[in-house]
Amino acid sequence: MKENSVWSRRDFLGAGVGVLGAAGLAACGGTSESAPKTQAEVPKELVDAAASMKGTSMGVLSQKLYSVTANGQLDGSIKKFADATGTKIENSLIQADAGDVVAKIDAEVKGGVARDLAFMTDSRFVAQFQALGDLQDVTDVVTALTAKYGEPCAEAKNFCVFDGKWFAIPYHFIGIGSFLRKDWMQEKGIAPKDVYTWEELRDLCLSISDPGKRRFGWGMTVNRSGDGNGMIEALINSYGGAIATNDGKKVTFDSPETVQAVTFLGDIYTNPKYKAMLPPGVASWTDTSNNENWLAGILGYTRNSFSVYADSKTKKNPVYGNTHVFSDCVGPATDKSLLLGQSQGFVVFKGAKNPALAKLLAQYLVSAPALVGVAKEAPGLVMPAWAKVWDADPYFTGGDPAFPMVRNMSQQSLPLSTKNGLTFPQKASAGQQAVVAAYVLTDMMQQVIQGTAAAAAVKAAHAKMVQIFAQQGLPQ
Repeated sequence: MKENSVWSRRDFLGAGVGVLGAAGLAACGGTSESAPKTQAEVPKELVDAAASMKGTSMGVLSQKLYSVTANGQLDGSIKKFADATGTKIENSLIQADAGDVVAKIDAEVKGGVARDLAFMTDSRFVAQFQALGDLQDVTDVVTALTAKYGEPCAEAKNFCVFDGKWFAIPYHFIGIGSFLRKDWMQEKGIAPKDVYTWEELRDLCLSISDPGKRRFGWGMTVNRSGDGNGMIEALINSYGGAIATNDGKKVTFDSPETVQAVTFLGDIYTNPKYKAMLPPGVASWTDTSNNENWLAGILGYTRNSFSVYADSKTKKNPVYGNTHVFSDCVGPATDKSLLLGQSQGFVVFKGAKNPALAKLLAQYLVSAPALVGVAKEAPGLVMPAWAKVWDADPYFTGGDPAFPMVRNMSQQSLPLSTKNGLTFPQKASAGQQAVVAAYVLTDMMQQVIQGTAAAAAVKAAHAKMVQIFAQQGLPQ
């Protein structure tokens, strides 16, 4: 799913105050079926608001989208805004799964050389940056956008808000889902369902596997990767375990529920019974691997952001037509999926040289005319973060059969609860986000695969989490 480079730059010359009132935000129009060849015009209201900024410059840091053409569409929108406002805007890409991204950006902020604006996945990064004191309050922008575009996606209200103030502006919603090969299931007489338990999924993956035909049912790794992290944490949550308490302050990982979940997952990778459903090399997969193998047609199941689904559609891969999309599995502690999705959020860093222009650019990029070109190159991965933007272009409502599921996920009532009192999303926690970034979960599973008892591996992971929380200002 990810590319290897950490930093790459593309400069745009052209045209760069503050928050534009709700009445001044552009209405959204329709688009053609194919990705637009020219970018949507920048509304006059935004251009007028940026008049005093003409001739200035700013820097943008973009979390890399896993589609070259989608990145190109984003570049085009930024260039259009720069041209229209007479400013210079440099857009740089960042690989979010490099592991040291927070430390690098924090050093830039503290050194006074950070970009003005960035977008980052809210549930993975915003709390860490906010705890480090790196972010400016952007409540004024969110208030103006809410007046124009309605409510932002549900999970953003948890991961972007601290002490009643917004520190990130919801940009676009990221669809996350589970994917099964429905044609393999049909050959076995298995009808697709919308809800599976993890046990049902495991057994289904085994039943549709056939190594002789290069068909491997279980297309997930527990090696260090964002996808591995996400799957492990989702499974543990569905069993009733969690890294921390609902307020995000106290580590509670070492619990019977967590041990039960880790035991179940470890068995998949160590029990000879399931060997036939594990693809070759799965123990050393990285974040690109499940995408590549899914698109190669050798996996029966994978769990991913919609990047893999988007690739199969935009590249006309036959896997697309044979994909059954469903939400996360349920576990002993859940009656429904706990899947929240994620959103990218625009943040304005402390010390930004041109924060007013940054805020105007963010308001343009969240709108349907600026977003739809990106969305068409990354269907399901890049979707509206704002209620009225969903209805502002027919592509968002009818561009793909999976879009209604993504919209429901983005607008669902939260929090979601487990039978033993956990609520999701839990309060945004720098400790929890740092634990995930440090790959404590995947390292724990590697220990289990190598023979460590699940209970001992969980206990050791808990101890590491306690240390990380203390480093994040949350002593246990």
